[in-house]
Amino acid sequence: MDIRIENLTKQYGSQRAVDNLSIQVRTGEIVGFLGPNGAGKSTTMKMITGYLGIGEGRIFIGDKSVNEHGDELKKHIGYLPENNPLYLDMPVVDYLQFCAALQGVAASCIDQRIRSMVKKCGLNAEKHKKIGELSKGYRQRVGLAQAMIHDPEILILDEPTTGLDPNQIVEIRKLIRDLGKEKTVILSTHILPEVEATCDRILIINKGKIVADGTAENLRKQSAGQEIVKIKIEDATAEAIQHELRRIKTVDLVELVDKNENRFEVQSQSGSSSKRAIFNLCVEKGWVLTELIPLETRLEDIFRNLTVN
Repeated sequence: MDIRIENLTKQYGSQRAVDNLSIQVRTGEIVGFLGPNGAGKSTTMKMITGYLGIGEGRIFIGDKSVNEHGDELKKHIGYLPENNPLYLDMPVVDYLQFCAALQGVAASCIDQRIRSMVKKCGLNAEKHKKIGELSKGYRQRVGLAQAMIHDPEILILDEPTTGLDPNQIVEIRKLIRDLGKEKTVILSTHILPEVEATCDRILIINKGKIVADGTAENLRKQSAGQEIVKIKIEDATAEAIQHELRRIKTVDLVELVDKNENRFEVQSQSGSSSKRAIFNLCVEKGWVLTELIPLETRLEDIFRNLTVN
């Protein structure tokens, strides 16, 4: 099912948490929803799920409005909130059975759905333990399982890999990718490499407004005005090299990456290139330039440029 948001606004007193936001997410698409804390991500996701009332604007799930058919549409949505509320005194299987019944799964299908979720979310070894006895990572898996127990057409996942170790993150990424082949997925996270590894498209929100929308590759192309090169220079101290690099007129930022090997990342001003100036500087100073490698614009840099106050 597609999600269409039109002119969505949510206000708390004088503060607009979401400001006239319009987006569309299509079936079979995994969208990464990024933004700094307080940007409006969780508020938007809560309004899509019906957990939070809509202020102004409209949200459509398929061809039906959440404003008018909210209770009916909730059946098609799986939601993992950021704080992942769980009943800690319940065993995992009992909790999933409770969630399945709550979501209207037919009694004859509940056991099969529980087995499927336990397998998909890697809970087999922990399934008879109380949730309160589990590590944070396994609790997060239980949260994912409850979000998917009723086989929803839409998944809203707010920080789904919080607390997972690197191996678990890879497994959950694969699970989300597989789910995204047939479901609509909105995924919020602060782990930017995870977005690139998992998502088809990226939305960046800042102060309640969408400031970027596109694939990681497209966002890089749009931000390609600032050249970044990785360099290594010999025959001088790191301090002396950094001082001279900062004096180049076209250079915007110099970052020391490795002091022992005199490795730097140099970012040029928008629309400018510093490669020739760096080469000429080394010739002038008698330094040996052993590396000069152009780098792709990092997603972290794009995010910072778009969301800095």
